[in-house]
Amino acid sequence: MMDWTDRHCRFFHRLMTRRALLYTEMVTTGAVIHGDRQRLLGFDAAEHPIALQLGGSDPAALAESARIGEGFGYDEINLNVGCPSDRVQEGRFGACLMLEPQLVADSVAAMKAAVKVPVTVKCRIGVDDQEPEEVLFAFAGEVKKAGADALIVHARKAWLQGLSPKENREVPPLDYAIVHRLKAAHLDWPIVLNGGLGCLEQARENMGQLDGVMLGRAAYQEPWRLLDVDPMFYGEPAPFASAKAAAEALIPYIEREMAKGVRLNSITRHVLGLFRAVPGARAFRRHLSVEAVKPGASAAVMADALALLVDTPADMAHIAA
Repeated sequence: MMDWTDRHCRFFHRLMTRRALLYTEMVTTGAVIHGDRQRLLGFDAAEHPIALQLGGSDPAALAESARIGEGFGYDEINLNVGCPSDRVQEGRFGACLMLEPQLVADSVAAMKAAVKVPVTVKCRIGVDDQEPEEVLFAFAGEVKKAGADALIVHARKAWLQGLSPKENREVPPLDYAIVHRLKAAHLDWPIVLNGGLGCLEQARENMGQLDGVMLGRAAYQEPWRLLDVDPMFYGEPAPFASAKAAAEALIPYIEREMAKGVRLNSITRHVLGLFRAVPGARAFRRHLSVEAVKPGASAAVMADALALLVDTPADMAHIAA
């Protein structure tokens, strides 16, 4: 979710679920060690629990980055071994590391030695012509031996050549069954399912013996779904009774961030999918898309956009589920 799940997005998502674990965008070790750490790693305390996702292939650099992340207060450090983009491959990290399981294991061991918070790995079921039944189980065994606290599996292959990152999220067929077989082989080790889960109901149906599910695009494109996370998975009420109430609670954050020089559109771009199928949703999106980018735009733009919605029962947003 590079360029999407930034700190503004995460604060907004946290308004709809107290319990879901939120993940940062993938941040490279070079950026963490040499870049503007406050800009790259800073987050609002309200975002907890939150995991820092790292990209890299040098165990020492990953260990140092993990230490830095722990120092910033992250609750988990995650190593991305699933992203298939060309830029990631050129840096020898992401999904191409599925070809180097021992290097991943060495990296996990170095990170575990550097921090006290959990260290997890996110991977694919294989890349290119690899046989997932062989590769995934061997890969999982190596990172487990190295001390990884959990494995998150995107249940698709990644094709390093011939498919774009977008195509790699949609074209390779999903294989949830292999993730369930992996869990059956590791009942003592947390395994989380990712990939193609379009709604919470589908996620719950596919959990089985698994320890969790991860939603990416579904949570971003239709964030109203997050209001059901706490009731469905934790037996707790949602933080707000409706998507509109959650959006209204975002306004003080907008005011606070804009006082620091943040552009309005940097925040409001993350809320455009909040009211799918609700009367007035199109006017809401249009108003934000047009007005939030204008010079001098203020938090009042958000309030005015919300006023364009027709008040409906709290569950109206679920029409299109």
